[in-house]
Amino acid sequence: MNIKVFAKKWLPPALISHLKPLLKYGIYYSGNYPDWAAAEIHASGYDYTLILERVKQARLKVMAGDAKYERDSVLFEEVQHSFPVLAGLLRAAIENGDQLSVLDFGGSLGSSYFQCRDFLSVLPSLKWGVVEQEHFVRCGREQFETEQLKFYSTIAECIRQAKPNVVLLSSVLQYLPEPYAILDELITSEIPYIIIDHTPFSKNEEDRITVQQVPASIYAASYPCRILGEQSLHKIFHGRYEALAWFDSSYGSAISNGLEFAFRGMILRKI
Repeated sequence: MNIKVFAKKWLPPALISHLKPLLKYGIYYSGNYPDWAAAEIHASGYDYTLILERVKQARLKVMAGDAKYERDSVLFEEVQHSFPVLAGLLRAAIENGDQLSVLDFGGSLGSSYFQCRDFLSVLPSLKWGVVEQEHFVRCGREQFETEQLKFYSTIAECIRQAKPNVVLLSSVLQYLPEPYAILDELITSEIPYIIIDHTPFSKNEEDRITVQQVPASIYAASYPCRILGEQSLHKIFHGRYEALAWFDSSYGSAISNGLEFAFRGMILRKI
C-alpha cells in the first residue's frame, strides 16, 4: 500500500498533520519567516492565469449540472454549507429589514454566493458584491454576473454601489501581505457586520508567517500564508466591533513547524 494512502486511512488526524510535510501530500505548511518578503523568497508562487482558468472551468461545470459545488476549483458532489456564516448573514439581514447586501472580499467567482444562495433566496432583497483581483473581476463580469451577483475591483467601489450591510472574509486574510490595513479600511467604513471564516488562528499573541504548499491535484504552488494570533484580531476590533461568536470551520486544524493552529471564524457586530 502507498505510504500516503496508508497514512490517510489508518493514522489519526493529529499525527497526519505532523507527517504531511514529510510525506509531501495534501496541503501543508512549513517555515517560520520574519516577514512576508522572506516567505515569498521561499515560495514558488503560482500561475494567476492557470488558477483563474481552473476556477472558471469548475464554476461552469457546476452551472452545467456536472457537480453541486465548487471551492478553490475543487468540485464537490454536495454543497458544503457553513451554517455559522449563514446565521451571521441572516442576522444581518433581519436587523436591516430583511435586506442583505454582502461585500465578499476575495470571493473568487462567487463561490460563497452560490454556496449560500438557496438559504438566502427567502429574502426580499439580496445583493452580493465580490471584490477581487482585476482578472477575476473581468471574468466574473463577462460570464457570471447577474442582478444579484456583481464584481468590483475595490472596496470603495463596492461600498459606493452596493451599500453593503455585511462583510464576508472567507479564506482570504491569511493570503494578504497587509491584512490589518484591509481590516482597518473595512472597519472605518462602519459596515454593521463582519463575518470571518476559514481562517487559521493560533493561541499565540503574534502572527506566524509560513509557506503553504498546495498539491498538484489542485494546482502545484506554494505561497506565503499568515497564521493569525487571536490577540491580533482582538486588538484591531477592540472598542469598534464586538465578537458575537467564534466557531470552528470545516478546514479543521494543522501544524506548522511545531505551531498548532485551527481554522476558525467569527461573527462581529459594530458597537
